Amino acid sequence: PPPVSETDGKLKMTLPRNVIIFGASGGIGSALVDHYAAQPNVETLHAVARRPLPERPGVQNHRVDITDEAALETLASQIRQSKVHPDLIVVATGILSDENGLQPEKSYRQQSVAAFEQIFAINTFAPAMIARHFLGLMPRKSPATFAALSARVGSISDNQLGGWHAYRASKAALNMLIRNYAIEMGRTHEQLICVGLHPGTVRTDLSDPFSKNVPEDKLFDPAQAAGYLADVLAGLTPGDSGAVFDWAGKAIPA
Repeated sequence: PPPVSETDGKLKMTLPRNVIIFGASGGIGSALVDHYAAQPNVETLHAVARRPLPERPGVQNHRVDITDEAALETLASQIRQSKVHPDLIVVATGILSDENGLQPEKSYRQQSVAAFEQIFAINTFAPAMIARHFLGLMPRKSPATFAALSARVGSISDNQLGGWHAYRASKAALNMLIRNYAIEMGRTHEQLICVGLHPGTVRTDLSDPFSKNVPEDKLFDPAQAAGYLADVLAGLTPGDSGAVFDWAGKAIPA
């Protein structure tokens, strides 16, 4: 059966029943798991992360490194055998810096192949391989959404500051992939939506080192961000497929 739909004024809400959250050990990913676990319409909920996850009622945990394509393929096979078609998949992963010296570049002189490889592996290649193995599991005849966390700095036309070369490029590439998936899947899955999501600045390990100058009203807790993103996802239509939206539901230019 198709997902539940409710009408609230002019906004048609599409509520998922079978959900997969990748990056479920991160701040936003974990909050998304909590959000959907609390929704009465959700029947199955898979939480995927490379680190151990806490046991939560109604949540099926999977310890999978998203940079390991063989592990992704195995998980996709398991879900396929369950005969359940996920109608919401969210890739809530990303990397900008780490404790080993990875930092966003302020100049072209600071670029390195190692940094590009590390950032693209998480921000671009992993979502692409998730798409490869999981898009085909999504329903053909009913509403469904594939979403990946992107970033406003991945917009080429909106770039006024420069810098952050590897991160910006990885998100711009992700946005192009999302557009590609929207075009291709639209030929066979007319109600499938593929989008990028910009969550804003969230109190997570990714954003903390770079959020000192963010106004308090623009700095979100993970649960708050998850609620905003879930609202955006619920209000999307197939006409939105291929685009990137921020936490408030506003389209971000390519």
